[in-house]
Amino acid sequence: MKLGEILMRKQLISLSELEQALTLQSSRSQKLGEILMGQGLIQRGDLEQALKEQYWRQNGFWVID
Repeated sequence: MKLGEILMRKQLISLSELEQALTLQSSRSQKLGEILMGQGLIQRGDLEQALKEQYWRQNGFWVID
């Protein structure tokens, strides 16, 4: 699952906020999480938790949904 999807599922960002951040990302050399934090949409702790979830899901260990 992609980071933006996880953040939306947690209701931390909206689809329009994600789309705007992805547009910015395409013209910058920043990671999505950095852009969202820079815009004040998420906090560092939110990003860390979402990245942990992403890691566990990708490695097949995420069982709670």
